[in-house]
Amino acid sequence: MELVKYATEDRICWITINRPEKRNALNSQVVTELKAAFKKAEADDQVKVVVLTGEGDVFCAGADLEYLQKLQNNTYEENLSDSKNLMELYYQIYTLKKVVVAQVNGHAVAGGCGLVSVCDFAYAVREANFGYTEVRIGFIPAIVSVFLVKKIGEARSREMLLSGEIYTSKTALQYGLINHVVEDEDLSTVVRDFCEKLVVNNSLSSMELTKKMLADIFAMDVKEALNYAAESNARARSTDDCKKGIASFLNKEKPIW
Repeated sequence: MELVKYATEDRICWITINRPEKRNALNSQVVTELKAAFKKAEADDQVKVVVLTGEGDVFCAGADLEYLQKLQNNTYEENLSDSKNLMELYYQIYTLKKVVVAQVNGHAVAGGCGLVSVCDFAYAVREANFGYTEVRIGFIPAIVSVFLVKKIGEARSREMLLSGEIYTSKTALQYGLINHVVEDEDLSTVVRDFCEKLVVNNSLSSMELTKKMLADIFAMDVKEALNYAAESNARARSTDDCKKGIASFLNKEKPIW
C-alpha cells in the first residue's frame, strides 16, 4: 500500500491515511487501500481493536478535488462504480467485526467527516473542525447521510448536511458525532489507553456480536428488532466467551480475554 500505513502492536491495529501533502484527501486509490487494510485487520486473529487516523495535522479533508474534476468526464456507470467503492468502505468500517476508533488528529470534512461517522468511537483534538461541505460545491453528502441520521438523529443531520457549515469539536461533541475532545499532545496516549482497556476488559466475541446486532436492527421495526434482540441474546449465552465470563464472575475472578 502506497497511501495507507498499517501497523499492529499489543492487539491494536493502526491504519493511517498517508497523504499529508494532500490533507489526506480521498481518491480511488486511498479508498481501495483502506478497504484492503481493514480487511487485513479483520482477518488478523492478533488484532482486537482498530484505530483510524491521518498523517500530519489533518484527519481527512474529504474527496480530492482534482480527482473529482476527472470524474466529470466519466460515464454514469463509471461514476456509480466509483461511488460504490466509497459506499463499500463506509459499510465495511460500520460492520467490521473489530471495534474501530477514529483518532481525529485534525480537521475532518466531507468524506473525512463521513469516516468519523461510521467509526464506533471518535476522539478528536480540540482544534479539529467537522462538517459536510458538499452542498457548497454543488455535490451531495449522499452515502454518509444513511449513517449520520442513525448516529445523531434526523434534525441534527438535516442541519449539518443542508447547511454545509463547519462545526467545532465542542459542537461535534454536543451533537454526538464524536465521543471525546482531548488536547493535541494527549490524543495518541488517550486513544491507546482506551484501546488497551477494550483489549483487556472486553470479549472480542461479545463486541463483534453487539456491533452486528446494532447494525442489523437499524432496518427493523420495533417488534422485529426486539425479536431479533431476544434471539441474539439466546445465541450469545451459548458462546464460549459468555460461559467463560459468567464462570469468572461467579468465581470472583477477572477473565483473561
